[in-house]
Amino acid sequence: MHWTILLAVEATAEAAEAAAKAKEGGLFDLDATLPLMAVQFLVLVAVLNALLFKPLGNAIDERDTYVRTNLTDARERLAKAENLAKQYEQELAETRRQSQAVIAAAQADAQKIAAQRIAEAQQEAQAQREQAQQELDRQKQEAMQTLEQQISALSQQIMDKLLSGVSIG
Repeated sequence: MHWTILLAVEATAEAAEAAAKAKEGGLFDLDATLPLMAVQFLVLVAVLNALLFKPLGNAIDERDTYVRTNLTDARERLAKAENLAKQYEQELAETRRQSQAVIAAAQADAQKIAAQRIAEAQQEAQAQREQAQQELDRQKQEAMQTLEQQISALSQQIMDKLLSGVSIG
């Protein structure tokens, strides 16, 4: 930066000297100042290129490379994230299907167990009814036997009384 100022000051000083000399000569006086000004301009361009334009260009190129690299990485990460999201959604859907299948199987098992218990309860009730019927039949048989014995005994008594009344008379 300081070189640029020094070169500009020198160029201005030389331009002033050239102007003073130009006043001496004609409109376009071609003496040693024109090539000297051209050399100074070329030196100024070379210095500015070395000190300003190349570092600035390199910085811009580095920044462009950095932005492109980050953009590419961001796209890759976004694609990866989208793939992971799809994979997780598929896994979630599969897990939901499996849980629904487990729930359906559990409900089916519960219905089987309930039907089995109902059948067992019905069989037990039927067995109790049959047992009660058998008990009633047994009691009925006992009552019939008792009645037959009592009828036989009463018949015998009636016959004995009838026969005893016939033989007396």
